[in-house]
Amino acid sequence: MEKENNIPTKPRRIIIAGGGTGGHIFPAIAIANALRKSDPSIGLLFVGAKGKMEMEKVPQAGYEIRGLNIAGFNRSSIFKNLSLPFKLIQSFCQVKEIFKQFKPDAVVGVGGYSTFPVLKYAQKRDIPTFIHESNSFAGKSNILLGKHAVKIFVASEGMEKFFPKDKILISGNPVRKIISEYTVSKAEGLKFFGLDENKKTILAVGGSLGARSINEVMLTHLIDLHPLNIQLIWQTGKNNSSRYIMSGKTHKSNVWVDEFIQEIDKAYAAADIVISRAGAMSVAEMCVAGKPTVFVPYPYASEDHQTENAMRLIRKNAGAMVPDSEAPTKLFGTVTDILFDEDKLKAFEQNIKKLAVTNANEIIAEEILKTVK
Repeated sequence: MEKENNIPTKPRRIIIAGGGTGGHIFPAIAIANALRKSDPSIGLLFVGAKGKMEMEKVPQAGYEIRGLNIAGFNRSSIFKNLSLPFKLIQSFCQVKEIFKQFKPDAVVGVGGYSTFPVLKYAQKRDIPTFIHESNSFAGKSNILLGKHAVKIFVASEGMEKFFPKDKILISGNPVRKIISEYTVSKAEGLKFFGLDENKKTILAVGGSLGARSINEVMLTHLIDLHPLNIQLIWQTGKNNSSRYIMSGKTHKSNVWVDEFIQEIDKAYAAADIVISRAGAMSVAEMCVAGKPTVFVPYPYASEDHQTENAMRLIRKNAGAMVPDSEAPTKLFGTVTDILFDEDKLKAFEQNIKKLAVTNANEIIAEEILKTVK
């Protein structure tokens, strides 16, 4: 970049910290893409947690990433948390070395284990920090970090109960470019997955790690697909994926199944209806894709915020919901009832599209670059 007097200046350098799940990683990549589009000379570095999904997905998107030796609190075994203080200290040492080498002008936190040590270190050194909080209930780390952040980007109103009001900007949630700009036709999508153009199609996605309740329902009802003349695109997620994939492939004439769908734009194009968790990013993607969706909120989300995410759409006749506890008995019937009700499908599609925010990444990038001169 250059100043107005044409004297060259050094390119701006920004660290993006966080990850753990697709709900953190994909918005982070969307923000990075928008920053680079606005300023092609910008230097970008991701910082994540070693062994987590971001260490694979970020390089696939074309960005460099450094990993920290850090983990979250383990609620199932208190003994596994004994090493946490040591890992936190180690992570701060690693962050110090990363900052020494990269010399960032600003840091953006998107949630996940690495966000806290990276933003905390930046704030101690008076380096501008920004937070993207995708959920309607902020995490404790983000609440602490928000006190000293320059700007906090949120998806919805009412976040002043977590953050200083003057620092909040309602930006919406950034969605992947592959979704916000997809132009794939339904026929192209179905052809990609090797499925029949004359059958109704369900897309089941439980997130990058998987949703056990959704997967178990799909597994139970594989035998019902053929009699109903419907087909399934099934992203199982990582957890117990081999079991689901093995079973799904025995019905390969009307089931496509894998751990992760790389070409998610083609999956949305092919689908008549989607089954999904109700995390903030999942909801944002469904709105942008304009897909009738049956949400199955994760029941252990803090403050049950996934149920509230889903209810916001249901109140506007923009989707349906089945509680996780009722999924075994009600989910498949709910989905198929909607699937064969053309009026309901059309209403859901029209109403969910009205809630789409397609430029959240650009709003966030513009605000960051305003501050980082």
